[in-house]
Amino acid sequence: MKSATLLARFISLIFHPLLIPTWGFLLLFNSGFYFSLVTWPVQRFVLLVVFLSTCLLPLLTIGILAINPRFNRNMEKSSDRIIPLLLSSVCYYIGYYMLGRVPVYPAYKLFLISSILIIVLLLIISIKWKISNHMAAIGGIVGGFLGLTFRLDVNTTGTIILLILISGFLGTSRLMLEKHTPSQIYAGYFLGLSTMYLIMTFI
Repeated sequence: MKSATLLARFISLIFHPLLIPTWGFLLLFNSGFYFSLVTWPVQRFVLLVVFLSTCLLPLLTIGILAINPRFNRNMEKSSDRIIPLLLSSVCYYIGYYMLGRVPVYPAYKLFLISSILIIVLLLIISIKWKISNHMAAIGGIVGGFLGLTFRLDVNTTGTIILLILISGFLGTSRLMLEKHTPSQIYAGYFLGLSTMYLIMTFI
């Protein structure tokens, strides 16, 4: 039982919402989409911007908030997540703005702007209810790849199967750690997947 709990914590950490955008862009660069053929210097710059704006900056804001003893770093209550989500949306927009200053494919910027919308929706829901940020993040990646697959008519079956398996492991881990109820898991996943899919398909 202890080893299972440790594995669940490891999966939750590796696929933390702060890291999932970077994993998603790494997959984009190694997929069958035409824009995966960009040069390494461009890929490196995009990854740096994404990691900075979706991981390091939000992590820094959480660290600053943690200085206040009244702030719960574990964010057990839904209301504890409102300010971190708000600050994260600002950090994501900084990344979107930085990518807009260089000639990169629109799909990269669309991924970030879609992520901002998902964060805003999570923020609104978190005012009253604790929804799974982990599942919204991984669901967003799945939805993004599904949307691009249908839009560009590219076969990414292997990548999508991998993402679905990761989603299952992550959802199970969150349940094992008793961080969420099944309804919070499914709601987060559907929110991320549907939002990203609709934007990547029709915009």
